[in-house]
Amino acid sequence: MFKNMQFKIILIIFIIGIVIISALSITTISQINLIEGSIEISTTEESLQLIENIRTNMYWVIGILITVFTVLMIITAIFLSKFVIYPIDKLIKSAEKVTGEEEKIKNKAQNKKGNKTAEVNDLENVIDVMTEELKDKLSEVSTQKNQIETILLHMTDGIIAFNREGEIILINPAAKQLLSIGPEDVTFDDIFSKFKLDINMEKIIYLENWTSTEQRLEVEDKYVNVYFAPFKDELERPDGVIAVIQDITEHVKLDNMQKEFVADVSHELKTPITSIMGYADTLLEGDYDKETQEKFLNVISSESRRMARLVTDLLTLSRYDNNKNKTKKVQFDLGELVKKCQEKLAIEIKKKGHDVKCFVTADVPPAYADKDDIERVILNVLTNSIKYTKDNGEIKIYVGFVYNDAYIKIFDNGIGIPEEDLSRIFERFYRVDKARTREMGGTGLGLSIAKEILDKNGGSIDIKSVVGEGTEVVIKIPTK
Repeated sequence: MFKNMQFKIILIIFIIGIVIISALSITTISQINLIEGSIEISTTEESLQLIENIRTNMYWVIGILITVFTVLMIITAIFLSKFVIYPIDKLIKSAEKVTGEEEKIKNKAQNKKGNKTAEVNDLENVIDVMTEELKDKLSEVSTQKNQIETILLHMTDGIIAFNREGEIILINPAAKQLLSIGPEDVTFDDIFSKFKLDINMEKIIYLENWTSTEQRLEVEDKYVNVYFAPFKDELERPDGVIAVIQDITEHVKLDNMQKEFVADVSHELKTPITSIMGYADTLLEGDYDKETQEKFLNVISSESRRMARLVTDLLTLSRYDNNKNKTKKVQFDLGELVKKCQEKLAIEIKKKGHDVKCFVTADVPPAYADKDDIERVILNVLTNSIKYTKDNGEIKIYVGFVYNDAYIKIFDNGIGIPEEDLSRIFERFYRVDKARTREMGGTGLGLSIAKEILDKNGGSIDIKSVVGEGTEVVIKIPTK
């Protein structure tokens, strides 16, 4: 750009100089021509020669001026180019170079900034994704934690976790209740040392294969089973012990009842068998009179019938336990059935001299159950009232209806049942007075069978009693 400007300036100065010289030359030549015209009129040949010489010299002077001016212009151009234009042009180029470098740096910075911005945006996107995933994981962990806490809170089994120092790190309410743990019990030894167990955390953790990790404890009126198991950290190193506590009170009771049941059955069968064998052997050993033989045979017959009743009752319970005895529900008049049962027991009632009265309300709807089963229940309860009421006693029977159930209430003024025995009278072979019951020919299974029958038919039985005053039995039977 400056080179073009330099050329233009020199060209303009040169043109101006040529124009000025030309103008001076033309003016000078014009003056000479004017002088020559005036001389031609009045002068001689010498004068004309003088004027011609002046014109020639003038041309030389003009040529020299033009040459000198041209040289001066060239020198000026060189001077301007070297000392003015070149430094300026160099400065401009340096500036342009610097500017170009700045532009490059700026563009590079912008590109770098753009790359950084893209990288930052990518990083922000990754962080956002990681944040969302972290939120999801935390939400999932929180949900699982709440689920585990809810499960532990409502579990019937107790859970206690101990760290390696034996301190409690987790415990649920069931464990506190089952082991009667108080605020002062905060370690493994605090809880289990009072039970005098031959076990400690070191044995559980390091001698797992050689130590029994299951213990049965008796806590107040409960039986619990405690299972100990070590747990490990992420490096598979022992990190503590978990104790799982199960309430096995019902299992122990059922086990004891089963043992008692087997013992009772054995005893109930052994007693009549012994009597039968004894009287039979006695009859075989000697020749007794007819009266003695008849007496012995009556005992044998009585004990045989007793065994038959016992076996029949056991088979009945077995059928109900295995759901083999199917109920055939029908509609029937409960009042008529009660009166029929009363008539069947008329001989026993007459022997004891009891006053038995039956009251049936007029609005009792038909009962809906297995008629034969309900008849057996009524006969069983009414027989017990007759047996355990002293002679010339009073028995009242009421048949009515409440809500959706028909009911039978049997009141007697018999010997009654102690309050502590009321909760067990439906257990198999349980007797309030075993000697008296056995003497009266009872098997101890009547009320158990009655409850099983009523459960199968959707009914219920409830007994209230006061010793020496009498007993009240309420039987409820569904209606259709």
